[in-house]
Order: sequence, then C-alpha cells, then structure tokens
Amino acid sequence: MRVLALDYGSARCGCALSDPSGTIVTPIAAVPRPGSKRGLQALAQIAREREVERVLVGLPLSLRGSDTAQTRETRAFARALARALGSSVPVEMHDERFTTRIASRMEGAFNSSEDSRAAALLLESWLARASR
Repeated sequence: MRVLALDYGSARCGCALSDPSGTIVTPIAAVPRPGSKRGLQALAQIAREREVERVLVGLPLSLRGSDTAQTRETRAFARALARALGSSVPVEMHDERFTTRIASRMEGAFNSSEDSRAAALLLESWLARASR
C-alpha cells in the first residue's frame, strides 16, 4: 500500500511517499500553503498521480501528549484534506513529536527540505508500528 505522509505547516507541507510494499520512504517536494484551495488541490493531485491509498498527517501534540493551537489547526487541515480527497483515500493522523527536530539534524539527507525529511521520519515511524 502506497502511503503519503504530510508534515503540515500553514506556510508549507512536507511530503514523503512510501513504495507500494511499504519498505522504502522517499521525501518529495513540499507543497506551499497546503490549507489553501490551491494547496489542497496540489495534495489531491499528488495522491491521484502517485496512486496513494492512505494519507498520514503528522499530529503535533505537546510533549505531555495534549492538544495545542497547532494541533487544532492540523486537525482542521486533515478534515479539509479528507473532504478534498473524498472517501476513496483515508486520512489518518499519527504522533509527530520530535520529527522536525530530528529532521533538522539530517541536513543534506535526500536533498530535500527539512519539512519533507520530517514527513519521511513520520512515515517510517508509522510503517514500523504498522508492521508489528
């Protein structure tokens, strides 16, 4: 199953894709202003073109595991994305604590943006949990 992972931010959204077997994760170009109509359309186009079967959105919980203003904004984005994708592609949320911090230490890896590296780390975490 091919999965698209998103590290949401209002300015840009990092993106990463798994291969169909769920073994290899590849960061791809970030999408600017993902919550806008154009941004949602761009994400839906990626999902269609790459034959994505599930979208994973990073859930930015506080260190204590509680919601913040960013968490609420991200949940609203995930709902809007789910509407844009329709019922054929489920949208799921996954705890993303520390992915951005780790991605910032991987500068130069994959020749991708920090946001897309964070999405790749998120996807790797989700795939590892799913394979247990």
